[in-house]
Amino acid sequence: MFEPTSVYTPAPNRYAPDSPVQYRRTGTSGLKLPSVSLGLWHNFGDNTPYETMTSLIFTAFDHGITHFDLANNYGPEPGAAEKNFGLILKKSLTAHRDELIISTKAGYEMWAGPYGDGGSRKYLLSSLDQSLTRLGLEYVDIFYHHRMDPETPLEETMGALAHAVQCGKALYVGLSNYDGPTLEKATALLDELHVPFIINQNRYNIFDRTIEKNGLKDTAKKLGKGIITFSPLDQGQLTNRYLDGIPADSRAAHDPRFLKASDLTATRIQQIRALNDLALQRGQSLAEMALAWILQDSAITSVLIGASKPAQILDNIRALENTEFSTEELEKINAIAESR
Repeated sequence: MFEPTSVYTPAPNRYAPDSPVQYRRTGTSGLKLPSVSLGLWHNFGDNTPYETMTSLIFTAFDHGITHFDLANNYGPEPGAAEKNFGLILKKSLTAHRDELIISTKAGYEMWAGPYGDGGSRKYLLSSLDQSLTRLGLEYVDIFYHHRMDPETPLEETMGALAHAVQCGKALYVGLSNYDGPTLEKATALLDELHVPFIINQNRYNIFDRTIEKNGLKDTAKKLGKGIITFSPLDQGQLTNRYLDGIPADSRAAHDPRFLKASDLTATRIQQIRALNDLALQRGQSLAEMALAWILQDSAITSVLIGASKPAQILDNIRALENTEFSTEELEKINAIAESR
């Protein structure tokens, strides 16, 4: 079991009015989220030192990031991120629980057998109970269904989310990786059940415009639902990491699960260079511009960032200092992203 090395006292100016981290209303709900949230998909498994995890959480909270996003299967091993975050909560953040938004999800494979995956009532409610045990909490602030499940009636999945709220184990619910038409059907069901469904979590960045094409973005805005996006840097493509090709020590060279070397074609590298040139003209790094580009859109509530070092969190926060784009800049970004 990990143990902390010192007592943590949050920075007293974490909510300073002039902080780059501002709080945006989640759709038409009363809940506000920080413009940047910390995702625990990577770097919170049992292969990461406890001191590293605490430094990431403390750096985020010290700078006004109040939202921490998990899922049942984040690790390694699955469940480890919830367990480790739960320990940090217990040891260092118990007094600040009401300042935090803690979210988790279920939808992808978590345990063996027919009941450890998908969208069934059995799986979702069992998984939520397990997540609460690992986190050491009585409730999460947001509980998501992690993906659409065509094998389970939507009524059953939405009914399970409703039950999670009704029994006090979640304050709000969300949907992740849904498309526009399914979102609209789900919203109608949740409205009938009087469930506070407030947010969608989807992949979105300059290169990946899926939510623009599948109706999710427009439908969420029409229905008054928030959107929180992940992979804002497209697994490192929207950074200066690949300006000159694929470095020998890069993720693309060693970990093809998320970014393959074949993705970094000559055309893609030219796109990255062109975007980098535009970012430099704006006085930003490419990564800063990529985050700012997402947040210039009023339809977006928050952007999920990942980090392995506290300095990366601070770099991402700097992107919030300039989220204004001219029409010409936006048109140029679109033209670069669409070039072939």
